[in-house]
Amino acid sequence: MIQIKKFTILKNINISFEKGKIHGLIGRNGSGKTMLMKCICGFVKPTEGEIIVDKKLIGKECDFPKSVGIIIETPGFIPYYSGYKNLKLLADLNKKIDSTTIKNSMKQVGLDPDLKRHVRKYSLGMRQRLGLAQAIMENPDILILDEPMNGLDKDGVCDMREYLKSLREHGKTILIASHSAEDISVLCDTVCEMDKGFLTKLEQ
Repeated sequence: MIQIKKFTILKNINISFEKGKIHGLIGRNGSGKTMLMKCICGFVKPTEGEIIVDKKLIGKECDFPKSVGIIIETPGFIPYYSGYKNLKLLADLNKKIDSTTIKNSMKQVGLDPDLKRHVRKYSLGMRQRLGLAQAIMENPDILILDEPMNGLDKDGVCDMREYLKSLREHGKTILIASHSAEDISVLCDTVCEMDKGFLTKLEQ
């Protein structure tokens, strides 16, 4: 459960997400989807209850889950740096990957790593692709993606769907929130609906 100023945001949620599948999360704006994702990532601690990721109790055994790539809300980048330089700065914090891996991650989502254009001049779709490149560049086991198709054109959406399917084939576990019924239908093995803080698992 999550309470903020006496308002209950998440209520009586009891769910598990199976490894190696794509799990969809649907619901109107304000239903609690993003808050649930923030809790799973350790950004917000539940008022009551427990969250376990990869057998670790979030907030007690670890502050943040390991091996998780995240897009929650609009990805934030330094606007006067290129896409590659933004990712390089982030990668240098953990020192897990080299420049070649960063560039390959950008290519996988349809971005040119050698493009010198500043991120402030990126389209919304390019920013979204850069956010996904950031999420995947350290080869995480789990991806938590809040509206990852935002700003993508028709071809971009098709490319991203195929890419997410390929990640599933490689054993990645993906939780995706989307307003697109087609995205959910095409991609997801399981679907849950958020409504006023309650979570219901839907039959596929």
